[in-house]
Amino acid sequence: MRGPLRPDPLPDGDPPLELTTFVGRSAELAELTAALGRARLVTVTGVGGVGKSRLAARVAAGWESGSGRVELAPVRDPQFVGYAVAEALGLTDHTARTPRETLLEHFAGRPALLVLDGFEHLVEACAGLTADLLRRLPRLRVLAVGRRPLGLAGERLLPLAPLGEDEAVELFTDRAREQGLELSDGPEVRELCRRLEGIPLALELAAGRLRALSPAQLLQRLDDRFRLLATGSGARSVPGGPPARHQTLRTAIGWSHELCTPAERLLWARLSVFAQTFDLEAAEYVCSGDGLPAEDVLDVLSELLAQSVVTREETPAGPRYRMLDTVRAYGAEWLEGIGDAGRLRRRHRDWYLGLATSCELDWFSPRQGEVAARVEAELPNLRAAIECCLAEPEGTHLGQYLAGSLWFCWVGCGRLAEGRRWLTCCLELDSGYEQSRLKALWVLGYVAILQGDTVPALAALQECREQAERAADPAAVAYAEHRTGCLALVTDDMARAETLLRSALCRYQEIGELNSNVLMAQVELAMTRAFQGDLPEAVRLCEDVRRVCEDHGERWARSYAQYVLAYAAWQDGDQGRARELLADCLRNVHAFHDLLGSVLSMELLALVTVAQGDAAEAAVLQGAAGRIWPSVGLPLFGSAYFNAPHERCEALARQALGDARYEECVREGSRLDRAEAVARALGHRGVRPLDALPAPRGPVPQEGGEGGQGVGSGEGGQAADRTSGSARGGAAGGRDNRSGRGRGATRRGH
Repeated sequence: MRGPLRPDPLPDGDPPLELTTFVGRSAELAELTAALGRARLVTVTGVGGVGKSRLAARVAAGWESGSGRVELAPVRDPQFVGYAVAEALGLTDHTARTPRETLLEHFAGRPALLVLDGFEHLVEACAGLTADLLRRLPRLRVLAVGRRPLGLAGERLLPLAPLGEDEAVELFTDRAREQGLELSDGPEVRELCRRLEGIPLALELAAGRLRALSPAQLLQRLDDRFRLLATGSGARSVPGGPPARHQTLRTAIGWSHELCTPAERLLWARLSVFAQTFDLEAAEYVCSGDGLPAEDVLDVLSELLAQSVVTREETPAGPRYRMLDTVRAYGAEWLEGIGDAGRLRRRHRDWYLGLATSCELDWFSPRQGEVAARVEAELPNLRAAIECCLAEPEGTHLGQYLAGSLWFCWVGCGRLAEGRRWLTCCLELDSGYEQSRLKALWVLGYVAILQGDTVPALAALQECREQAERAADPAAVAYAEHRTGCLALVTDDMARAETLLRSALCRYQEIGELNSNVLMAQVELAMTRAFQGDLPEAVRLCEDVRRVCEDHGERWARSYAQYVLAYAAWQDGDQGRARELLADCLRNVHAFHDLLGSVLSMELLALVTVAQGDAAEAAVLQGAAGRIWPSVGLPLFGSAYFNAPHERCEALARQALGDARYEECVREGSRLDRAEAVARALGHRGVRPLDALPAPRGPVPQEGGEGGQGVGSGEGGQAADRTSGSARGGAAGGRDNRSGRGRGATRRGH
């Protein structure tokens, strides 16, 4: 672990495709490195497939002060550029601040290199963000990668030319060697590389054909393609008249496309609907049918892999596939040309509606960690699905449903700001479907509460409650009442909070609702009892929650129950037990990127630490928590009840250390990044990341036609309730068919 005075490392976001060896470019590497030493904004430009991203990634990997890479190609809406940058850098922020404010705080006073890759379709938004960051962060450098400049003052341009002939031959023969083929540096190879103008992507695609064709045969077919274009027949025109070199790349891609079988061309076009990466099950569902049976998709995909049209990579969510942007764009044009783009986008939307439904159900299960990893990998596709929903008036209700179903992603996995933006966009439109709107409303209220934005939270929850009562929707009433009780809890109205939470729990019980939200309501009720001095009742409620969580393999709500149990153990003087409970809590919420749970448990750990006699370490932990709070919201909600442990810890630590030493220890803690702070709080014991867990199987949505009626299917044949998102038991006793545990499990705490 690095010392506390070194800057946080910047995550690389989506990794560049360093799945093959890096060939040549020594002069360009040196030139780009030197340019970044002289200028704070350098933009690498060039045609698609010329190797801009690989070059930038190579330079960034060796940047001494740390670098972070943002892949912007999947982002379609300019308003989400800031969110994409913050997410790629791993900046979890629960507040209502803009992403730009989060980025300014993150980079303040530290040297770093930010790589913005694939911005050309978002030039205005990227230029505005870049200009603001560079103006206000004197130690930041930006390396932009795109087909055109950003157009900012002080921008240093580095146009990237194709490979020279020797390097092109080296790349081509290297890729052949990776397939077990040894090629000599013969005239056919050199002529082929010249005809492909040294464009790396074109060379990669040609090398992918070497299993079936010799270099001489490849050259002959390529010559045929160029002659066909020269006569003006058979070629697909490029809107706007691309430059000659871009036309060469396009010719090479088109030539590779023509060498594909009809099934391969069809799959290539259909795969273009995916945003960034995808898995096999998604490809089988979205791309099958009308000439391509689902059982044939794997074999056809394997052929596209062999031809370098598609690449495969291992991720925490399992093996995934992707196409380079240039290749995807060619496939998208073909999809539009055959008039199938709209239907494929709706199939893509339906698959990800089904995925969200399945993941929401699986969040309350032993697969919770797998769900977190899966949703992390699928976020670009989920965003594209929401955008598809909102693009057509008849899809608005599906967008509301989808944004609401992802509550566990926004709340449990540290994406409150993005969730609030999507929910707000969805609710600005009239869907005509009451249940979908009600779900989005209570989730919006929940997100706003956790951001500390109480007025919008109350407005959303009141609207939800009133509309739910008019619509006679008991589940929506229960959720609105529950979250209003949560709002009362964090604003210190304990009596009202207790009344509302007890009522909500009774409503949940009456309708047979049992999921992580229900368990959190019971934990929140326990908090009201603990803060009012009734520790035995608080313990009983949370022990009950813990038993239910253990029965279902639930880890997230269980962590908050552990927090309350630790609070009670501290009050009882059992500091060892309190530390054990808090360590387990912190380990889990940190793995889920839940900042609120992390900072609450760290604050209480500081109090336990001072109670165990280590005032200096307690002050360090308070300093570490203080650094995290600005990303969460108002420290300890501005609540006297939640703030009491902090004040007690500070008083004891100051008394033991004196003011000067206490402040020194707090400053030491404030220099720790989040991972270092958690490791410090856990005594340097390892934090098990969720991404070490295997990925779950994907959903099996019903084919519901273009209207997306197949959303409701889930594992075991249970339907997802579109308001609550829980699985409803069909038996008279209200049993949960997933686990066999009766739905009255939480009855003891009500």
